[in-house]
Amino acid sequence: MSEIKKIATRESYGKALVELGEKYDNFIVMDADLAAATKTGVFKKQFPDRFYNCGIAEQNMMSLAAGFASTGKTVFVSSFAMFAAGRAFEQVRNSIGYPHLNVKICASHAGISVGEDGATHQCCEDIALMRTIPGMTVINPADDVEARLAVLKAFEMEGPVYIRLGRLAVPVVFDDNYKFEIGKGVELKSGSDLTIIATGLMVKEALEAQQMLESEGISARVINMATIKPIDSEIIVKSARETGAIVTAEEHSVIGGLGSAVCDVVCEQCPVPVVKLGVYDRFGMSGAANDLLDIFGLRAKDIVVKAKEALALKNK
Repeated sequence: MSEIKKIATRESYGKALVELGEKYDNFIVMDADLAAATKTGVFKKQFPDRFYNCGIAEQNMMSLAAGFASTGKTVFVSSFAMFAAGRAFEQVRNSIGYPHLNVKICASHAGISVGEDGATHQCCEDIALMRTIPGMTVINPADDVEARLAVLKAFEMEGPVYIRLGRLAVPVVFDDNYKFEIGKGVELKSGSDLTIIATGLMVKEALEAQQMLESEGISARVINMATIKPIDSEIIVKSARETGAIVTAEEHSVIGGLGSAVCDVVCEQCPVPVVKLGVYDRFGMSGAANDLLDIFGLRAKDIVVKAKEALALKNK
């Protein structure tokens, strides 16, 4: 059996920037002294005149990006998610979000899978923070293919975008024929007993969970929800009506992330049981990324447990 191809979505980001740079010259890239880690260094090497290292000053970087964008430039800015979404939140909100500027924030090293960097760097709150900014589009790609397409689509659209990227090399789920559209969820597997809605690296785990449930005679639908804002209400409501129960899976706090976004839709339009799987109101810890995903219960087997909880609520 051939080995599964694994690529970190931060690598996909760097390659997508170069791809854009070869076609267009009306955008610039900024980084907060982390070009090697965020992979913007590959763009810097090829297009040094369009790259700005702002130093370890994320708040200033966001303000500079806003200034460039106000002159008509498209700007990609990068740092770790903890600093891009956390430390610079006020600048993102007031200088980028409020005037609705064309700044694309591509934040790497998100979630528990940052690994050995530990709790201070494992940002599990960034989606919640960015969702609250009016007009901010929030995207959490599942793999290399989707991350590349997300960057290209973000470049094409007007307004601020937050793209969440990971440090860990993750399995490639999609092939080159995969169609990505901002604001649209994608049904990957059909099913009638319940729906699993997953985002980011949890999409692969959801697909594995679907197979495990199928072996037990449980039919699970799997939805990939890469765009968390604007959320695809139509596919959520359709699945709620047709399956009667939902599990959400994310490498993010269960407070304010994908699960909360899905619950907002379900509660308003089609109330059914929703069980959330994610990080449960706790900080991370230092350790190997894959070990931490086990410790924090972010695996296919954990989705299976939550699926059975959802079914029990459905049948209560």
